Amino acid sequence: MQNNSQVQKGWIIYDWANSAHATVIVSTIFPVYYENIIKNLSTNTQKTIFLWGIEFSGNILFSYMVAISFLVAVFLHPFLSVLADESGRKKAFMRFFVYLGGTSTLGLFFFTKENLLFSMFLVMLSLIGFSGSLVFYNAYLPQIATPDQYDKLSAKGYMWGYIGSVLLMVQNLSMLLAPGLYGGMSEGFACRLSFGLVGFWWLIFGQYSLYLLPKDEPKKIENFTKQTFQKLNEIIKEISENRSMTIFLWGFFFYNMGLQTVMYIAGIFGESELHIKGGILIVTILLVQILAIVGAYFFAFFSKKYGNVAVIFWATILWIGVCLSAYFINQTGFFVLAIFIGLLMGGIQSLSRATFAKYLPENTSKRNAYFGFYEITDKLGIVLGTFSYGFIAQMTGSVRNSVVALAIYFFVGAIFLFFLKTTKKI
Repeated sequence: MQNNSQVQKGWIIYDWANSAHATVIVSTIFPVYYENIIKNLSTNTQKTIFLWGIEFSGNILFSYMVAISFLVAVFLHPFLSVLADESGRKKAFMRFFVYLGGTSTLGLFFFTKENLLFSMFLVMLSLIGFSGSLVFYNAYLPQIATPDQYDKLSAKGYMWGYIGSVLLMVQNLSMLLAPGLYGGMSEGFACRLSFGLVGFWWLIFGQYSLYLLPKDEPKKIENFTKQTFQKLNEIIKEISENRSMTIFLWGFFFYNMGLQTVMYIAGIFGESELHIKGGILIVTILLVQILAIVGAYFFAFFSKKYGNVAVIFWATILWIGVCLSAYFINQTGFFVLAIFIGLLMGGIQSLSRATFAKYLPENTSKRNAYFGFYEITDKLGIVLGTFSYGFIAQMTGSVRNSVVALAIYFFVGAIFLFFLKTTKKI
């Protein structure tokens, strides 16, 4: 199955299928709609609400919601990835999470201020589905491509993912900015319809991707609990004995903590802190997605010349500058930073996935388990990053203080990458 064009096409299509969720639900239309819901529910001038006797701003509540979602994913991933390896049912597990994420997102069509908590639960399920499907999706990379193709194929996935999300985003944006073309629908209905379209898009193209990916080869499991913990112990031992992989995962954990938190809170930050109008904010983040396509391509190009680790290291240094600048920015500065965020975001994500694949032992039968730990590192970073963002903002009274913490995460990640450059060159 390695380097089979049809199989690789199916793999790339899943990036196309799920990336709209990251764009519309995480970064653009949903945060704007959600913030307006919070404002409508608020009974004070600070635009905060009380849940379970605790006062929250929409910004902080959203960050906690994301953190809880991925904390659940962190506990699920190691067991499910080992089970997928041992049972030979990688595609079956991926299909479950695709359906969970897609149907949960479809349900957000019914999100109104009357069902805030239920809708938040749906968002959390969609994030768990998004995260869970990526464990098994990413594990296909070393199965369907040879190492010399990892960077290129990973970049293609992200590039087509951003292209797909941009196309759907333009459609959704047209409903918001030109409602007359759709019978004069209200802004709220246009937002909810865009959520439903994301779920539909995810399910349809996700199913096509599953059709083209390699079939499962089911195996019988004699003692699931015993085999699972045995394999987990084996993987932990193998990772700890692989110095380069261990250092990379620590570096990835920290710089990705900053990266993912920026992705999840940028829209909320622009709306609540900088008071950027919803339509302008959405168009700005749409520009970020387009620039991410360019970034993914150039990162793959530079990695051939300078090596993956060196390129990621310098990208991390640039991210530190982005976060420190965010502390001082106004609306104009936000638009300038959006250009850098777009170029850096797509490239560092695609190259990180390809770099980890290169550290895998050759001909390993534990790809799911290895990528399960990769996803744990990814999602645990999101949990701590988004939680710390909300906690620091709540304790200090300013989300600008939170972005300084993100710069620190990138700095620590850069230190690990610096030492990684002295080990196996990748």
